[in-house]
Amino acid sequence: MALVLCAGADDALQHSRVLILEQAGHEVISVKGEQELVAACQEHQFAVAVIGQGVPNNEKHRVLRLLKQHCPNAKVLELVATGAGRVLDGASDWLEGPVTAPVELARRVSLLASKARLLRFRKAH
Repeated sequence: MALVLCAGADDALQHSRVLILEQAGHEVISVKGEQELVAACQEHQFAVAVIGQGVPNNEKHRVLRLLKQHCPNAKVLELVATGAGRVLDGASDWLEGPVTAPVELARRVSLLASKARLLRFRKAH
């Protein structure tokens, strides 16, 4: 399906997201920290980047800036804690969690990946 980058702060949540997305057919690379994120973006072209709800708000903004700089074509899905509200205006989409319905996380990532493919197709033609 799509190559997905998962950036997060909580190892257990990261592991769960990776499993959910891999079961949906996506290839997932998980990163923790700025250096890992930049290195992954330099090595791969991600269709979607997921920013976990455990990432502090000030770091979410930094992660988004790094994604825009190093993975400019990736669609960004921000995960937010229940009741916390969206933090990143520049994200492509957001999902409130913890993600109790794994199907919804996989569905949103697939939808964003489709939009990314369509955008690349339009740019190529």
